[in-house]
Amino acid sequence: MTHEGNTGEGINEQDEAPSGVVRRDRFSGGPAREFLSSLSADERIFDADLAVDRAHVVMLAEQEIISEEDAQAILTALEDVEKAGHDSLPDGEDVHEAIETAVIERVGPDGGRMHTARSRNDEIATCLRYRLREDILGLVESVIAGRKQLLELAEEHKTTVMPGYTHLQPAQPTTVGHWLSSYESALARDTERLLDAYGRLNRSPLGGAAFGGTPFDIDRERTAELLGFDGLVENSMDASSARDFLVETTAVVAGLATTLSGLAEDMIVFANKGLVDLADEYSSTSSIMPQKKNPDTLELVRGRAGDATAGLNGLLTTLKALPRAYNRDLQRATHHAWDAIDSIAEATDVAIGAVSTATWDQAALESEAGAGFATATGVADLLAQSGVPFRTAHEIVATAGERSAEPDVETLRTVIEEELDTSLASVCDSDALERALDPTASVEMRDSRGGPAADALTDQRERALTTIEDHQQRLADIQEQLAAAEQTLSTEVSQYV
Repeated sequence: MTHEGNTGEGINEQDEAPSGVVRRDRFSGGPAREFLSSLSADERIFDADLAVDRAHVVMLAEQEIISEEDAQAILTALEDVEKAGHDSLPDGEDVHEAIETAVIERVGPDGGRMHTARSRNDEIATCLRYRLREDILGLVESVIAGRKQLLELAEEHKTTVMPGYTHLQPAQPTTVGHWLSSYESALARDTERLLDAYGRLNRSPLGGAAFGGTPFDIDRERTAELLGFDGLVENSMDASSARDFLVETTAVVAGLATTLSGLAEDMIVFANKGLVDLADEYSSTSSIMPQKKNPDTLELVRGRAGDATAGLNGLLTTLKALPRAYNRDLQRATHHAWDAIDSIAEATDVAIGAVSTATWDQAALESEAGAGFATATGVADLLAQSGVPFRTAHEIVATAGERSAEPDVETLRTVIEEELDTSLASVCDSDALERALDPTASVEMRDSRGGPAADALTDQRERALTTIEDHQQRLADIQEQLAAAEQTLSTEVSQYV
């Protein structure tokens, strides 16, 4: 039986290498071995490689490409390798080579049959997808949990008036609940993007071999089924070389990081203005200035957005000029995705924790909500609702603002009557004008869909909870599918071990 070797190029492992074919053991030493090795970093995909090996061996036996006896010996050795753990692996360029070497040490030369009809190229790509989907699903779980916390807080604060800003200038009064809901909405889209990315990630490249397929009668659909993939990366060259799933995942994570960074920045600004007090566990003090309470955790959340963006840039830079099919540069691509996911998964929990444990100063919020004539738009809207063209209403309110930093009803009455040459009563009553000037009443006026009024927020919450339920169900369905595949693979392996 002819075997393909365990390197990306399918190096022949016969004792007598024919002309033009290079023996693998010729490259087993030298000062550059450590530079080439990814074995330590590959601990993350140790379990993934074992699963991929098992599925491949089961398929080889089912297709009668290797004997049941060889399959039994290999699968028994893989079980022993798993129990021994990653740290016990022999030295090698990577975890894939090290596991195969460990199997051969236990089984003898027939252990090398495990690598029949595949390359390290398609094996690596499969292991990365297998492990990365676990990371994506874990991140989805964290984001959904965070969204639920934000909605609970939004319900608690749906009538807590606060200032809203544009250009960091007081703009219109809104509520803490409305602000919190705005970030839940953004995180809902981040969740959707993560789930969408998962759908394209969860395809099996196994069976593509080095890039040119294989002459063996393999069943790619069977290994995909055993590993819980939804289908195949069809083209064998694309299967072994594509890393766009890393790009998409890292890009989505960078987008999530940007959402979290905005949340952190807002909280930092609010704390600076005395509107909110962060819990001590999410703050720190100065080494020299004992009066300081710094929002350090949120500053780090903000900073980690830079890490994720840098990771995406590093990944794209690595991939931008690579020819088909496999190139060793790809060894340097993967860590960008791992680092981004790990960093932002932690940042998600910290950001939501900081918001959830913060204390809002209602007196300060109410005072700031009306400062700087923040209800001006509400007054203009009232006039427009009373029949005054909005642009005219805008000019009237602007004139009142020029006459007084905080115009009252009498100031507005004077300007309205001057500009419209009519009495205030013919336009609107003074009580309505008084309400429009009040931040709380101004907020309640804004009851359009998605607005800050309490009823509008309640409707938003119901729709958001429905979306969360949908995302939770999609997540549960995926997890159930993967658990079923894992059980199927375990059952098939148990027939040999």
